[in-house]
Amino acid sequence: MTRTRVILADDHTLLVDGLRSLLEPRCELVDTVGDGRALVESAQRLRPDVILLDISMPVLNGLEAARQLTELVPDSKLIFLTMHADRTYLREAFRAGASGYLLKRSAASELEHAIGEVLRGRHYITPLLSSPELEATFPGPLVDPPAQLGALTPRQREVLQQVAEGRTAKEVAGALGISVKTVEFHKARIMERLDLHTTSDLVKYAIAHGITSLS
Repeated sequence: MTRTRVILADDHTLLVDGLRSLLEPRCELVDTVGDGRALVESAQRLRPDVILLDISMPVLNGLEAARQLTELVPDSKLIFLTMHADRTYLREAFRAGASGYLLKRSAASELEHAIGEVLRGRHYITPLLSSPELEATFPGPLVDPPAQLGALTPRQREVLQQVAEGRTAKEVAGALGISVKTVEFHKARIMERLDLHTTSDLVKYAIAHGITSLS
């Protein structure tokens, strides 16, 4: 029987090592990566059956990576494995294309079952976040996302993460393949739409909304 091919994306080495020991008896772990952009590149190259990804990752966060992966590798099943227990993130994960969502603290007991469920074409949500009301309405909206965050374009969310992680306008421009002036334009528009006034405010906002892995 062909083993399930999995890519694991997380920037915490100890967690990756632990998950590797959980996965390898029944899955083929074809790659591990530490940021969202590396994940997108690896997934396009390897075309795995399942992608396990965190929400808060450097360079490109998991939600933005998932939106790209849904377009680029539509046959790969996305399972978010995260510490975020807020249903706002749960809703946004499924809007981005997820098939599963579980918390890191329950990975040892749930991961194998979650993978099996999504490969059967079903959705999996950790029981730690489930409720009769949630199950009755899924896959409809769970909660409203932060209104201000929803006002940003995908490119603006990318710029926000890069700026929040301390990169200069020149570094952001190089990473995203755009001009420095375009970066500065996006940053100004972001601050206007979010009603923020300093780079420090941007950093705090990005951390609060899981856009960056900084803590």
